[in-house]
Amino acid sequence: MSQSFEEISAQLKKRHRRSARMKWMTMGALILSAAFLVVFISDMVVRGWPAFQQAQIQVEVSYDEQSQKLPLAAVDEDVRPLISRGFFRPLPRKMENNPALMGTTQTQWVIADSRVDQYLKGNEDRLRPADKETLQALVEEGRAELKFNTTFFTTGDSKMPELAGIASAAIGTVMTMLVTMAVCFPIGVMTAVYLEEFAPDNKLTQLIEININNLAAVPSILFGLLGLAIYISFFGVPRSSPLVGGLTLALMTLPVIIISTRAALRSVPDSIRHAAFGVGCSRWQVVRDHVLPVSLPGILTGSIIGLAQAMGETAPLIIVGMVAFIPDASISITNASTVMPAQIFTWASEPNSAFAEKTAGGILVLLAVLIFLNALAVWLRNKFERRW
Repeated sequence: MSQSFEEISAQLKKRHRRSARMKWMTMGALILSAAFLVVFISDMVVRGWPAFQQAQIQVEVSYDEQSQKLPLAAVDEDVRPLISRGFFRPLPRKMENNPALMGTTQTQWVIADSRVDQYLKGNEDRLRPADKETLQALVEEGRAELKFNTTFFTTGDSKMPELAGIASAAIGTVMTMLVTMAVCFPIGVMTAVYLEEFAPDNKLTQLIEININNLAAVPSILFGLLGLAIYISFFGVPRSSPLVGGLTLALMTLPVIIISTRAALRSVPDSIRHAAFGVGCSRWQVVRDHVLPVSLPGILTGSIIGLAQAMGETAPLIIVGMVAFIPDASISITNASTVMPAQIFTWASEPNSAFAEKTAGGILVLLAVLIFLNALAVWLRNKFERRW
């Protein structure tokens, strides 16, 4: 039975209402996700910005024989409890390396204790009333203030919050990522090229493809267990080193690079291959001179995003021991080292509340690096797309 015009019109209006509701629901989901992102980044900035400031005190430092034997005697007794203990330790060595300092008194800005730092930032502190009075007098005289925390970017981890920095973790991250890139990028690209351009379509290649897709969804901590069993226990690679960390992350990143490279190769039009075959090129010449250059933007984008994801991983590196206390930067891929995610994890587990802002500051640095890598991937993709 044919429907009347009124029934058809009512059904159309009902469909339009459903379409409008779906549109507003999707827009609401987009706005909600953007709001969560803004709240997250704002919270990290508010919590992490104090990490980029450090309390410093201007004091007169006496370089004499008494201070060389007892470094605490180098400054006034009433100001001494407000200064970081890390300032006094290198004084004897400093005077030995520079004899001209002996017998002089110099005015210097030195790092304050973490309790002073938290007090000047308006946080909970554990200063004694007498120390607070001394600090207030120094603030009024302009001899105590918050300055840019260069120590955060030039030093490694420390048990004293005011001296803790992310430099050694950043260097360890760079070396770990270099090892990861050197292993997984050529192997992943060559594997994808073989599977996509040369391998026959049989049960063996289909089984390999299924396993690669499954490996991309395996929890990262399992790759850490695999790296512990293979690289450390079997091959004897040094524990906690950028070498074992990079090899472990290479196992995790390899499926991502293979899948992204194969997708980039599939996006190349078949007409390019047919034209190259038509002028007498071999299959290898077709892939080398025509397919790979055209697919390079997609390959670089997928590889950089995969490496950025590996840079943010913590679980597999904890398994292979890259959460060690590293005060100095490593100079070799076989020496003990740590990475930024593991360093942030270590600071987050510290009971001292002064490490909380260090944690948020480290997260901001890591986010900045990840955003830079993603922006680099977009820039490289656009650049090579315009070129080819």
